[in-house]
Amino acid sequence: MRTLARVLMIGVAVCMFGCDEKLSDITGPTPNLTPTFSSIQQNIFEAPDSSGRVACIGCHNAVGSLFNGLNLTHAVAYANLVSVASREKPGVLRVAPGDPENSYLIHKLEGRPGIVGLRMPFSGAPFLTDGQILVIKKWIEDGAKND
Repeated sequence: MRTLARVLMIGVAVCMFGCDEKLSDITGPTPNLTPTFSSIQQNIFEAPDSSGRVACIGCHNAVGSLFNGLNLTHAVAYANLVSVASREKPGVLRVAPGDPENSYLIHKLEGRPGIVGLRMPFSGAPFLTDGQILVIKKWIEDGAKND
């Protein structure tokens, strides 16, 4: 009986670790990206990645925000995103905690129909990968906490 229990436990452990996709497998050019604000700030907003995507703060900074309405630099990014109405679409929140599908940030990153202007980044491809966007969606789904 003990042997059978051990075999079953080993089988479950192998399946759990073998079947679980690591975040770094889906985040591509940002292998350290995790669904936390600090990670998104560091790996997406403030840094370019190995695909050639530009850092968001290249345009979304204190000077650029005069033109594009959003400053994503470290000290103010969270306060400018979470539960704040979009300047482009005032009836929609930039980030609606717990609701990635109704967060304008996701609409802009995915280039959904109905956005004002262009898909982000404004400079064009390369855009965020589906995996990078999934991590941002997970952060929003988990309540868009400021860590």
